[in-house]
Amino acid sequence: MLLRSHASHHYKSAHKRFAKQAIENFFKQEFPKFFGPNIRSVIAEKLMEIFADNFKESNTLKSGQILWNAVHKDTRADSYNVKFVPVILTMVCDEDITNLENGLKILEHKQNVIARITQEAYQQNALLSMRDISLLMATSDSSISISRVGYEKRNNITLPHTGNLHDMGSCLTHKYQIIYKCVIEKKDPTIIAKETNHTIKAVDHYLKDFNRVKTLFLDNKNADYIHLATNLSLHVINQYINIIKQYIKEPELVV
Repeated sequence: MLLRSHASHHYKSAHKRFAKQAIENFFKQEFPKFFGPNIRSVIAEKLMEIFADNFKESNTLKSGQILWNAVHKDTRADSYNVKFVPVILTMVCDEDITNLENGLKILEHKQNVIARITQEAYQQNALLSMRDISLLMATSDSSISISRVGYEKRNNITLPHTGNLHDMGSCLTHKYQIIYKCVIEKKDPTIIAKETNHTIKAVDHYLKDFNRVKTLFLDNKNADYIHLATNLSLHVINQYINIIKQYIKEPELVV
């Protein structure tokens, strides 16, 4: 018993060398009347989990890369339980320099960087917003959006970001793209989901909304009425109406 007491006394203070114990000691010293030892331990453990989830070793970064906390792809930025993921983004690489040496225009270079970092974030289970990218590239949200759309049109793809996968901001063109691919191009929903970085469930949801709008519009209801009946935004409704006016010739056509 005496041997055990000596060992405890001799080694116990060594715990202070570790972060968890340092956190517990902070609460013990600064808030002695608010937290007992068990609560301090729980808080310290939770803080350690947060640190582990939000920081990566700097030696994993390469030249031209940065570390950024982005919204997890399965949560929304406006969610009460929003989750962030530390992602490594390549802002500049050797290939960029070579392309610029060979005469690549700055606008196209900017588009390539935007495409690369949005895809890198998505591969790490996160989504970048246009605001994220505007902060990283020291420009406006609208400038980033214009460049992103330019890249998407040039390459006929949809980049993954909060605007299209979380329905946030003013980015609603993905819905138009999905409906166009299905109604006009007659593509399979599975292929559309892959091309637009959406789930099959999301594609089916947009198709159901489109059919609701189509049914009411072909029944001579205006956009305001459709808005009240479906609770869809007027912006989206007008996009769907434009598709109907341009491509839907027969009222009995069923998607």
